[in-house]
Amino acid sequence: MYTRRSFLQTSVAGTIGIFLPGKFPETSQTPILQGDFPVVISTWDHGLKANETAWKILSDSGRALDAVEQGVRVTEADPNVTSVGYGGFPDSSGHVTLDACIMDEKGNAGSVVYLSDIKHPVSVARMVMEKTSYVILAGRGALEFAESQGFHRENLMTPVARKAWKEWLESKKSYPVGKRNHDTIGMLALDSSGNLSGACTTSGIAFKMPGRVGDSPIIGAGLYVDNEVGAAAATGQGELILKIVGSFLIVELMRNGSTPEDACREAVLRINKKFSPGPDLQVGFIALTRKGQIGGFSLRKGFNYALCRNGKNELIDAKWLI
Repeated sequence: MYTRRSFLQTSVAGTIGIFLPGKFPETSQTPILQGDFPVVISTWDHGLKANETAWKILSDSGRALDAVEQGVRVTEADPNVTSVGYGGFPDSSGHVTLDACIMDEKGNAGSVVYLSDIKHPVSVARMVMEKTSYVILAGRGALEFAESQGFHRENLMTPVARKAWKEWLESKKSYPVGKRNHDTIGMLALDSSGNLSGACTTSGIAFKMPGRVGDSPIIGAGLYVDNEVGAAAATGQGELILKIVGSFLIVELMRNGSTPEDACREAVLRINKKFSPGPDLQVGFIALTRKGQIGGFSLRKGFNYALCRNGKNELIDAKWLI
């Protein structure tokens, strides 16, 4: 029966552009029991190793904030991951610059953008959150702050990254967009106390224009955490994610009843509808509710995420739009 309540629900949802539960009946979500946590989820296959470290903290009743920081530090220190931290490909001028952010269960956040010579920007971001009244520090200011907190400068350019940069210079190609340019790691965790935290860290697009910053260190775009609802993180072409404030959008969709997967799907749909991304561009999202329900979705085939729950760490291929 079409009641007054159903009319109001339909009208409100249509007005604010938020889909109520069941909008996408073709998607499915594994039923989650009340309090199905701790759990940690992170983007891409390098998230598996990161999850292992995060899980050690979570399984010992540790805090989600510590888990996500220590988890993504694993990826930041891995020279084989050419899109995050040490080993990340440089900008067009040959400088490796890093972006990262972190957010805790209380809504506190810290971020660093265009940070050079520091291997673990996520930890500097945490210091910004905990030691200052600011949210974002950039460039030289971020570096000076890091040094004031005991971080030491390191050469982040690996031989592999230097070789790739020189080859790119010789080829005289325009700024590339392939898979290797969007493998940001975003991590979300829910601890045994039922609290959420998240972190996101990247070296950005390979051979980017100097000064370019994507979505990863921007609260609400690359990462957002609301302990009353859930958390979300993004990966892919940052400019597309920034324009819809993707992670914040997903959390708000979940607040209004969408499952994590459906919320991620709606964010992707909006990007595709508004911007019609070219065939080489990818966008992916992951989401986690306070009850431990998870989901992910991407623009194109090929995005995966790592999930660790009950000691089982596995890689899951996300559903995709195109």
